[in-house]
Amino acid sequence: MIPEFIHIHEVVDVVIATLDARDPYTYEHSSRVALFSELISQDMKLPQDMHQRVHIAAHLHDIGKIGVSDSILNKAGKLTKAEMIEIQSHSRIGYNILNRLPTFRVVAKIVLHHHERMDGNGYPERLSGEAIPLESRIIAVADAFDAMTSNRSYRKGISVEDAAAEIARHAGEQFDPKVVRHFNRVYSEFPQHICCNAANGRHYAYVGHEELMHSRIVQNGVT
Repeated sequence: MIPEFIHIHEVVDVVIATLDARDPYTYEHSSRVALFSELISQDMKLPQDMHQRVHIAAHLHDIGKIGVSDSILNKAGKLTKAEMIEIQSHSRIGYNILNRLPTFRVVAKIVLHHHERMDGNGYPERLSGEAIPLESRIIAVADAFDAMTSNRSYRKGISVEDAAAEIARHAGEQFDPKVVRHFNRVYSEFPQHICCNAANGRHYAYVGHEELMHSRIVQNGVT
């Protein structure tokens, strides 16, 4: 179990306040992903220590975007392969930041692997199946759901139902089918004013399905 949970939350509050000052969209997105991840983990009836790790790691899953240039985060057009590689570095950067604190080393591993895929084509380590931490697999679903239902400058977010259908379509390939089953039980309970068509702040980058979740590893200019 994570020790001194209240004190850890005080540290998390400082970190996410720093993130908010750097990038308000990532801060707001991470708060929604933490809420959605918590609802999924509650439905899964996870042990309390694992539930706490999901909550904290979801809040911090994109902290590594502090190390990604504004020109990429706010690009108004489609990302190049080189830019995709840079944005994919955020999970490793986040791990390196969090792993400096012994208390956050387990959380750091969850953050590191939140873009792995069940089929082994994710990043940064191409883990597959149950080799991916369960907490990371939960965050991956919540992250994708929020990305798809959030408004962007060039398009409105898709509906809750369409986003859920897209996640179901990629169960077993990108997402853990077990996590998707629990997501399907609770997504209708997500607060509508929070999850539906949230503003995207300053983030503009064009994305399709794969790019939306920038989930498939890019190496040497090849996906």
